[in-house]
Formats: sequence, C-alpha cells, structure tokens
Amino acid sequence: VQLQASGGGLVQAGGSLRLSCAASGRTFTWDIMGWFRQAPGKEREFVAAVAWSGATDYADSVKGRFTGSRDNAKNTVYLQMSSLRPEDTAVYYCAASSTWTRRTYEYTYWGQGTLVTVSS
Repeated sequence: VQLQASGGGLVQAGGSLRLSCAASGRTFTWDIMGWFRQAPGKEREFVAAVAWSGATDYADSVKGRFTGSRDNAKNTVYLQMSSLRPEDTAVYYCAASSTWTRRTYEYTYWGQGTLVTVSS
C-alpha cells in the first residue's frame, strides 16, 4: 500500500485546512486509516482514525475541531481541520492498519507527511 498525503500549508490561528491521503496498491489489505502528527522535538502522536465503515476516533486535543472522513471509491481519506491553533503545528502523516487502534506501531503503512503550520 502506498499512501500520499497532501493539503498542508500555512494558516492563521482559527483557520481551516483539509488534508487528503490517497491510497494505492493493495488497498484491500487495510481497513483503518489513521492520522498522526509530529511536532519538532516531540513524539509522533495519534490524531484521528477512520474505519472503512466510517466510524471515527479522535484524540481529545482535536475532538470537536477535526473531522475525519473517507471516500472508499476513491481510496482517499480526509482530515478536515478547523479552529486551528498554533499548537496544531506539525507534520501530519496518514497511515493504514488492519486494527482499530491509536498505537503508532500497529500502523503498517505510512505516507510521507505534510506540514501544517498555524501562525498566531
């Protein structure tokens, strides 16, 4: 499975961005798409997960502000980010897993990351 994340950029606090993650290859092998982020000097952390069914899970820090969705026909997952804060600044990664989990190590396939910068 190959994952290509896109949509990052520079935005002011309070603004919005939508990230996309396009999957190709053996996409039938994955069921859970996760979004993670890594800020400079910090560990990679879970942001959201979207199941094939459309079920979602969010980290407390983004709940109510971020919305995950997927278009199975297009093999694409989205992360709509609203009310962005400077502390949301990070490289965002999409990843694929066959397990409903927040654990980084249980995601097998990873995209290259897209940088989101939120200015104050």
